[in-house]
Amino acid sequence: MSGLESLYQELILDHAKNRRGFGLAEPGAHSATVHQRNPICGDEITLRVDVEGDRVASVTWEGAGCSISQSSASMLVALLQEDGGAEGMAKTDVEALITQFREALRSRGKIPLDEETFADAAALSGVSKYTARVKCAMLAWVALEEGLRQA
Repeated sequence: MSGLESLYQELILDHAKNRRGFGLAEPGAHSATVHQRNPICGDEITLRVDVEGDRVASVTWEGAGCSISQSSASMLVALLQEDGGAEGMAKTDVEALITQFREALRSRGKIPLDEETFADAAALSGVSKYTARVKCAMLAWVALEEGLRQA
């Protein structure tokens, strides 16, 4: 295993153990709660997104499953909380991140996630080589996408 792969594995395990944004916040006036399940491996995520105007105010979640699904949810929240938090991040910017993430994970390793854009979530680039694991990594991102449509 290369040094970079080892670092990525450590990041995934850290986020799986120390989950950022874990625990559902009280629903706000413009929030949506979405439950997603991966029936193949039993991963489950319940995600709550609170939207204020055209901005994502907060994202919280609860779930159970493999380290990839749990760390991906944690990495998503950490990404949205960078530089002062999700507060102020436009819904359209979050939707664009989800689209780019999906594209990279479905590329079978051809499109790596940019570390500058995706921060720790770039560690999930290697998952794209394992099609059975793509759903695990996408679970929280799909939940957020659905939550943004509902909120």
